[in-house]
Amino acid sequence: MEILLNGERKKLNGGMTVEDLLKDLGIDPAAVVVERNLSILNRKDHGVQSLSDGDTVEIIQMVDGG
Repeated sequence: MEILLNGERKKLNGGMTVEDLLKDLGIDPAAVVVERNLSILNRKDHGVQSLSDGDTVEIIQMVDGG
C-alpha cells in the first residue's frame, strides 16, 4: 500500500492504523495533529482509523512558544 505522507510517497504494510503509522515513525501522538484526506482526526480515533492505499496524510507537529 502507498500513501502520500506530508507530500512524499511512502510504502506501508496493509492494515495499518494511524496509531501504527505514528508508532512506526517514532512520533508521540500527543504532540501532533493528524489530517487524513483533508479531515482532522480526533486523537481517540487514531487506533481505529485504518489507512488505505492512496490516502493523503499530513502530520502536523505542535510547537511551543510565540
